[in-house]
Amino acid sequence: MKVWLLLLLLCFPALAHAQADEATIAAATADIDRLFHDFRQDSHAPGLVYGIVANGRLVHVKAFGVQDLDRQRPVTPDSLFRIASMTKAFTALAILKLREEGKLLLDDLAERHVPELRQWTYPTRDSPRIRIRDLLTHSAGFVDDNPWGDRQTPMPEQDFTRLLAQGVPFSTAPGTRYVYSNLGYALLGRIIANASGMAYRRYVETRLLAPLGMTSSGYAVSEWPQDRRALGYRWEEGRWRREPDMADGAFGAMGGLQTSATDYARWVAFLLSAWPARNDADQGPVARASVRMLAQGSNFVKPAQRNGKSGPDACKQAAAYGFGMRVAQDCDLGLTLSHGGGYPGYGSHVMLMPDYGVGIFVFTNRTYNRGAGPAWDAAVALKRAGALIARNLPVTPLLADGYAAAGRIYATGNILAARDRLAMNMLLDNDADGWGRRLDALRGQVGACRTDAPIAASGNLSGSFTWSCDRGRVDGTLLLAPTPTAQIQELKLVARQP
Repeated sequence: MKVWLLLLLLCFPALAHAQADEATIAAATADIDRLFHDFRQDSHAPGLVYGIVANGRLVHVKAFGVQDLDRQRPVTPDSLFRIASMTKAFTALAILKLREEGKLLLDDLAERHVPELRQWTYPTRDSPRIRIRDLLTHSAGFVDDNPWGDRQTPMPEQDFTRLLAQGVPFSTAPGTRYVYSNLGYALLGRIIANASGMAYRRYVETRLLAPLGMTSSGYAVSEWPQDRRALGYRWEEGRWRREPDMADGAFGAMGGLQTSATDYARWVAFLLSAWPARNDADQGPVARASVRMLAQGSNFVKPAQRNGKSGPDACKQAAAYGFGMRVAQDCDLGLTLSHGGGYPGYGSHVMLMPDYGVGIFVFTNRTYNRGAGPAWDAAVALKRAGALIARNLPVTPLLADGYAAAGRIYATGNILAARDRLAMNMLLDNDADGWGRRLDALRGQVGACRTDAPIAASGNLSGSFTWSCDRGRVDGTLLLAPTPTAQIQELKLVARQP
């Protein structure tokens, strides 16, 4: 196990396909440190630690304040924090691993794995029965239960069984809208236990945490010495009050995980290593394709404002809840996966930028003190500093062949110079004479062009390019057809003057 684990961790930098400029990140960290320093002070958090993961490893970590107000032990990267609802991504990935193992399907009815649900009364006659997928995306019809759910962590399993057997009221019909539900993720924990034949906690700890080297992470907080733990506090009426520690129980799947910045960075690196899709062997405890499913948002997409100070000035995000992660497309940061964690005594946040292989996370030991603002402001700061570099997709042989044909078409001024590379629609959409006139006009404007410039792939069968010409340039896009030899179905060429 130790040798396999070492190889796995050493593979993460290669799997991440390095995209972040670490020197630029280092230069930006002084300003980012101040963001988190000020946030800790302004939010009255006793302690805080944050980290930046890039190129498959923890490239920066900074701790502020104390773990324990009585003994004044400083926070370190190895201090243990409960990360609350950031636990949900572990639960979701455990479900996806069980799917890989053939022990469940995402469209299974939840009652197949939790028999107590078979007797439930649904809110309307036409309500569909709850699927596992509905639980993952918070669309099972339950009521928003954050105030109640956070306090249910230590519920004994037998009490949860009785609750399920009695049935619960629904807020909406399943599958009709997104409503955040801790109960739903507790149900996923029960499904994991029943489908795997082992306790939820044990399945996650042995199938996910141990293979990733997260040896300081787990659900039973009493198993770690108190001097390693960041104790949880509430800020109330101008002073801190110690929050009670909650034992592991039936609701642990929705928010009970405890971890350190050092350990959690391994989790972030593993998730980011799933992008982009590629041919090299899977090295992790769950297949890359399954990890990427965390980003499969539900149909309940809505516009959202970016977290942080840049939010009011930023374009709106298109956001939805995926599998254990909030998924959004951001005009500056591309695809983002994020989640907050609010819990008695703790607050946390993580945001991942798979297009760049970079993630940022923050833990605090103050109730509901999530830290989303500085985390997203830090991401924007890295973008503005030039530390985030978009991936260049590889040019496939099919795309290279089509691009070479496009060059021949322009050089000869004759579409038929690449007749064998044309999809059947090309000469129907614009006949050879029409292409000849267009090419003559282009060549008359800009002259001969150097058509050996690289093409920037936007997919395996598409890309864009710019040719430098005698009297200007040509901007072009190329789209290949879904035919066995991927012939050209669209070629756009636009002349640009110097």
